Amino acid sequence: MKIPIRARLVVAAVVISVACLKSPFSVMAAELTPSPTYTLAQAAAGQTLYVKQCALCHGDNLNNGEALPLAGTGFQSKWGGKAAFELFRQMRTTMPATAPASLSDEQYLELLAYIFQKNALPVGSQPLTGDTAALKAMILPATVATAHQVKPAVLPPPTAAPNPLDTMTPVTDAMLQNPPDGEWLSWRRTLAAEGYSPLKKIRRDTVHRLKTAWAWSLRNGLNESTPLVHEGVIFVYSDGDVVQALNAANGDLLWEYDRQLPKSVVASLGMAAFRKALALYGNRLYLTTGDAHLVALNIRSGEVVWDVEVAPLGTRMTGGPTIAKGKVILGAGGAGGLIENGGGSIIALDAATGNIAWRFKTIPGPDEPGGHTWNALPMKKRSGGTVWTPGSYDPDLNLVYFGTGQTYDTALLRERVPGSPDTNDALYTDSTLAFNPDTGKLVWYFQHMPNDQWDFDWAFERQLMTLSVKGVMRRVVVTAGKPAVHDVLDAKTGQYLYSIDPGLQNVITAINPQTGAKTYDASKIPGNGQTPLVCPHVLGAKSWLPSAYNPTTKIAYVSLVESCMTLAPAPAGTGVLTSGVQIDLIPPQDSDGRFGRLQAIDIESKQTVWVERQRAPLTSGVLATAGGLVFAGSLDRRFAAYDDASGKKLWSTRLNEVLNSNPISYSVNGTQYIALVTGSGGPRVMQFMPLTPEVKLPVNRSSTLWVFELARTENPL
Repeated sequence: MKIPIRARLVVAAVVISVACLKSPFSVMAAELTPSPTYTLAQAAAGQTLYVKQCALCHGDNLNNGEALPLAGTGFQSKWGGKAAFELFRQMRTTMPATAPASLSDEQYLELLAYIFQKNALPVGSQPLTGDTAALKAMILPATVATAHQVKPAVLPPPTAAPNPLDTMTPVTDAMLQNPPDGEWLSWRRTLAAEGYSPLKKIRRDTVHRLKTAWAWSLRNGLNESTPLVHEGVIFVYSDGDVVQALNAANGDLLWEYDRQLPKSVVASLGMAAFRKALALYGNRLYLTTGDAHLVALNIRSGEVVWDVEVAPLGTRMTGGPTIAKGKVILGAGGAGGLIENGGGSIIALDAATGNIAWRFKTIPGPDEPGGHTWNALPMKKRSGGTVWTPGSYDPDLNLVYFGTGQTYDTALLRERVPGSPDTNDALYTDSTLAFNPDTGKLVWYFQHMPNDQWDFDWAFERQLMTLSVKGVMRRVVVTAGKPAVHDVLDAKTGQYLYSIDPGLQNVITAINPQTGAKTYDASKIPGNGQTPLVCPHVLGAKSWLPSAYNPTTKIAYVSLVESCMTLAPAPAGTGVLTSGVQIDLIPPQDSDGRFGRLQAIDIESKQTVWVERQRAPLTSGVLATAGGLVFAGSLDRRFAAYDDASGKKLWSTRLNEVLNSNPISYSVNGTQYIALVTGSGGPRVMQFMPLTPEVKLPVNRSSTLWVFELARTENPL
């Protein structure tokens, strides 16, 4: 019978504890020689490092400093029975205290070898390596036995708490298409990307009683992820490709997956370290990684089911996977640099096996369909079209929808080549792409902003809605780019229907009512030698932070920032866009100093229902609920609830960090919860801070999973 890994660790710990009662530590260690071993040379190098990096806090003999001991009974009581991998990971991510993660993996292994030596683990002929599986197999001794050891007290076994993983059922296609009310199974809860919860125990008249139910510290760092919830278990991502399963009612840790990325990969990721979404399907949870893999984990144990490299190292996969008809479909960014050969792709894998089913390159070659829209450029000079938001899926139409970003080398497309039959529209940048998930065939596309010279991505969520259009009910897909202009398209054919402009941009001067073609203000195009004022800023009035849509009222709630920029000519070889300009953030000319904007838009009538404005820019996606509430967070670390009918703020609290992701709602045993992940540091947080200089953020980039519930009353409703 195969024993699960966690069970094997527990068994090993018990064996070691029993051995300690029988024999001295040295004998016990000899009987249970860890594998892999370490060498004297490693331990000696570790001792030298320890004196320089660790002794000040931990003491000259590892257990007489102010920090936790690294040798003797104090060390054994904390680390005994645990895998050496856990200690290695702790050192690698948090030490030295003044400069975490600043040493090489080889140096951390040398320190680990020295700690082993000081705790009397036997020296071997083979050096200690960073192999994750080997470190997980090495169990540290549970206690130190001495000649004068006191017989330990016999304690009763701990009370076994019910584990929701034990009764968890597979996530089916039917569940994904129509989630149970209390579940949050996809990035925006539904495959239509609504961001709407039908739960309503937390209402306009009860939200004032909202309080913290529990919180869980995640791996320190940036975090834009959205948790998922299934049958009482919440799955959450941390910076560095760590995924944890927690009891959604009380925050107990159930399992953890920690991918050990090479330091070279971690250092090169930068903002590409974000993972916006996980995916659940069957008995598996799917995760994209920093080293361009897709990993399938067993949802009950966290063990790897399969691990597939889907793109070259350096490819950015920040959006996350989408499930459609047994396929796991994800978007990717450029590999080997953003300029040359920086094209994006959309990749589908078989959910059961991990086999790659199909792949679509978002930038066509010169002789491929759409290839003659790139100003006669060779393939090497075509860039962009990256995909960094999860897709949406309509099971009735059997179409999956993804959005793409702009080009990166704007200068090569600014002016059309004279006499060339090629255009400079640059397909498939800034487009909505609709695929058959079975075959990968591109069924239709719509380019929202040809030849985008401003970095105004149309790469965000694609929301699926059923609306009355000129008296006819139609299935539509709605999306907006950074200018916050919302285009409404027929979901089956891609036919343009209409647009909604909230009025925060000055680049698009007209939209053809039949085709949706946009006319630009030529004076706003970068690189003309002038310094135009362009609204919005390059980071957008709208951005990847998704809107919420109430399918009952047909109202979308949009998180926006009021901002502009000047595009001054930059010296040769400098500037942000390759057109040669320097971008400077400025407020709109008529600004009253309120930059954050939550806007409710009736998508069917095209009318704005209300606008709630505030000083701090909004930094989160939006959650709407059947309780008549809308939730969002802002740069000043405020998380707030608004009346969805009027926009009036009804409740708010201040968090430890900026909410830079998306709040969700779920229920367990009849209790409704609101959950969110903090972890600032994304580009919008950093870039918009000058607008509100009085807002101060913590120096350390921490990340926390917060969960809220209603406070009990003596006479609950």
